Amino acid sequence: RSPDARRPPGNAPPHRVAAGLPAPALPAAAAAPQPPGPAGGTEAAAYLLRPAPPDPQFAPAVEWILIGDATQHDFTLCRAWDIASGMGLGAQRLRFHLRRTVVLQPDGQAVDHAAPWPLSDARWRAQSLARGGGPQRPGEAEREVAPDKPCRLRFPSPLRLLVRKQLIETPTLPDLVVAAGRRVKAYLPADCHADWDALSRQALDAARSTPACDWQGDRLDLHRYSGRQRAELELRGVAGYLELPQGPGELWPLLAAAQWLHLGKGTVMGLGRLVVESLENGVARREVGV
Repeated sequence: RSPDARRPPGNAPPHRVAAGLPAPALPAAAAAPQPPGPAGGTEAAAYLLRPAPPDPQFAPAVEWILIGDATQHDFTLCRAWDIASGMGLGAQRLRFHLRRTVVLQPDGQAVDHAAPWPLSDARWRAQSLARGGGPQRPGEAEREVAPDKPCRLRFPSPLRLLVRKQLIETPTLPDLVVAAGRRVKAYLPADCHADWDALSRQALDAARSTPACDWQGDRLDLHRYSGRQRAELELRGVAGYLELPQGPGELWPLLAAAQWLHLGKGTVMGLGRLVVESLENGVARREVGV
């Protein structure tokens, strides 16, 4: 197989986005082992993969996001893609070719060359809902919107937020903010954790007072093949959206970061992806009491 490849190097906490894989083969890609953490667990993976938006010039393609120190090893990691293309993906070991790579900027625009960028450069950008309330059309550009404008927080891929090992099937805005705070904290140095915890508590208070609508969605479970375990795995999650009739307000920088980092379990495979959609007509359903 010889799909077009999309490589976006950009950067978020020092984030680099890169890509170039056949999208249909993405669920078969095995996650790399994570290094041991200080408490016997694992550190957050320094990358994630997700399908690229529909684009006739790049399809099929993926976005490969490098985070933190991983951006310093971009050349070596790109070489690893070449090796992986010859080894193939999934149980059938399907080979692929990288045809082209491009770099993603903080506003989501693709360029040929760019340096890594800090997550603080991430923009509050949204897709416009197509007429009739559907998702944006292929190739429709994202644009920056004011944080006080109505928007929809949509999760097209399985969102796996767990509490005491139980899946949250109807997540709320506070649930998303807690997950986003934990996700960012995983990449911060230890001496920043206390300050970040204080900011996270403020963000949670803001989330509880921000008008939000009921979760609209359903269960969405993913089955993928693990090359390391040589078995099919089931990853249980939910897909759907929350609408914010008055926008995210001061929460927008955290949610903008979540657009690049994803939320919950399985982010390395592109799960928990957040897509922001603009509700230009102020469409919103009943609000949840806070």
